[in-house]
Amino acid sequence: MQLMWIKCQGDVWCRLDTVNLEHQHFNNLHGVYIIWHSGANAATVYVGQGNIKERLLNHRTTPDIQQYNSFGLYVTWADVPQALLNGVEAYLAEKLRPKIGINYPKAVPIEVNFPW
Repeated sequence: MQLMWIKCQGDVWCRLDTVNLEHQHFNNLHGVYIIWHSGANAATVYVGQGNIKERLLNHRTTPDIQQYNSFGLYVTWADVPQALLNGVEAYLAEKLRPKIGINYPKAVPIEVNFPW
């Protein structure tokens, strides 16, 4: 499945702490998202799904995620049909092996493209 991963204005990766979650783009937007940190040993921090605005607002204050803020936390997301969310999230978690999170869906993974 081919996903359209979103970047911020200027075709740059969005910073988790500064992306404008009040923008109309986020109204009723559901899908999957990836949070990662930059730095010498860049790594995926978290993979999730749901209401993108609500989930990202929550992650801005989640201590387990924010512990990586000094490296620079970035986020991207993609709109995914509700019926496919569990499978897409399962695939991303399996392949990207995020540092945070262990309760990923027990679903048949649905292969998707990565944002990078």
